[in-house]
Amino acid sequence: MSLEYTSSEMMTVTAARALENGSTCFVGIGLPSEAANLARLTYAPDVVLIYESGTLQTKPNVLPLSIGDGELAETALTTVAVPEMFRYWLQGGKIDVGFLGTAQIDKYCNLNTTLIGDYRSPKVRLPGGGGAPEIATNAGEVFITLKHSSRAFVEKVDFVTTLGFGRDGKGRDNVPNIGKGPTRVITDLCVMKPDPETRELVVVSLHPGVSREQVQEATGWEIRFAEQLEITPEPGENELTILRELKARTDRAHAGQ
Repeated sequence: MSLEYTSSEMMTVTAARALENGSTCFVGIGLPSEAANLARLTYAPDVVLIYESGTLQTKPNVLPLSIGDGELAETALTTVAVPEMFRYWLQGGKIDVGFLGTAQIDKYCNLNTTLIGDYRSPKVRLPGGGGAPEIATNAGEVFITLKHSSRAFVEKVDFVTTLGFGRDGKGRDNVPNIGKGPTRVITDLCVMKPDPETRELVVVSLHPGVSREQVQEATGWEIRFAEQLEITPEPGENELTILRELKARTDRAHAGQ
């Protein structure tokens, strides 16, 4: 009997599996936080989760609403000042993975969380960069997770908040002391990785039941597919149970129960 799960659960479980046990991960709020905490609660119990507010090795019982959520400080091994977090931990090369979300992403993994439309007269103002530009620059590698749609996956982002590989795919070439950058993008439809030569995103794995046409329809450019296209492994019962319990706890806590 096959398990029933949603495309969102498929995305979160796949993103969680990308984290190695024992790695140090700088976590963004939202989908990255959900995936990172699922990893910690399942097969990566020794993953070290760090949030931008300065909480080290935090183990929240519920998902935080923001980096300032008290749950992060209460369950952390320790807290440090934000300048120390960035200067010593991040710029000091002590972060293995940065786990980020975004509003827009383009074919070269550049992220936009600043605005939609023209910079001088934007249609929508977004929250801004936060720590994402520094995370993408200094973490060993970057994982990105977001829902797949043509609004999010655009040929050229309206504003480069966070560098992937630049407008031409060469933005990291010959730049010293910079991490590998984005190494995988995980959505509710597929997994993508940058081409080693051109840095353009290539679909390497389709989630079960998802077609190439669905991915192309949800992408704002002519997306490439790997020659050896894989099918992403389905979520397991244990992962789904723990994820659903985590989300239910979070909903109760945020409802004041």
